[in-house]
Amino acid sequence: MRVALFVTCVNDAVYPSTGIAVVKLLERLGVAVDFPAGQTCCGQPQYNSGYREQARRLARRTAAAFADHRHVVVPSGSCAAMVRTHYARLGEAGLAPRVLELSEFLVDVLGVTDVGAYFPHRVAYHPSCHGLRLLGLGERPRRLLAAVRGLELVEQRGPEECCGFGGAFAVKNPDVSVAMGRDRVDAVREAGAEVLCGADNSCLMHLDGVARARTAGASAAAGPRTVHLAEILASTEEEPLR
Repeated sequence: MRVALFVTCVNDAVYPSTGIAVVKLLERLGVAVDFPAGQTCCGQPQYNSGYREQARRLARRTAAAFADHRHVVVPSGSCAAMVRTHYARLGEAGLAPRVLELSEFLVDVLGVTDVGAYFPHRVAYHPSCHGLRLLGLGERPRRLLAAVRGLELVEQRGPEECCGFGGAFAVKNPDVSVAMGRDRVDAVREAGAEVLCGADNSCLMHLDGVARARTAGASAAAGPRTVHLAEILASTEEEPLR
């Protein structure tokens, strides 16, 4: 099987290790991965800010970049939801059914939950809003994590609550955004997790920033470390995630 990787802006610019992890993981599972060079932003920031014509141009470019691929895998519930939910309104409905968030592709298309991963840590999973509410990822990410050797999946209070990022929301409402992030970080610490895992690096970036700010004081509790789902699934005993 051959797929295209839609790596997304945040991963390309800030978290390239996530894109690398997706390729390592999929190739280990026997999937060939293409990376169309014409891909850019999906247009979500423009769309959410009311710049529909600019978003339409980016949607058109994205659809053209992935026109030749049956499956387009995205390590981001947020960007996958943008394509699946809003591209029809921008005149690019054809791409939507071919775009799959990583956990959807693994569970629904490849039919696997045990991907041969090894990650001996206590992990809490944060289901980001787009993946939870727009894509309906449900238990797919948790099933994948539960099958990882050595991993202990711990429960946190209020796991379905928003982290407070929300793209422009964090910029327009910083105090509320930070307060929501603090609540999520505190919940993960209370659960005793070493690692906070998610399928959206935008949410993890926000939570990592909040966690780092909270540890600036001498009395603050340490952690948690934030890690994308793809990086945990790509980790093996022979090549562990550092």
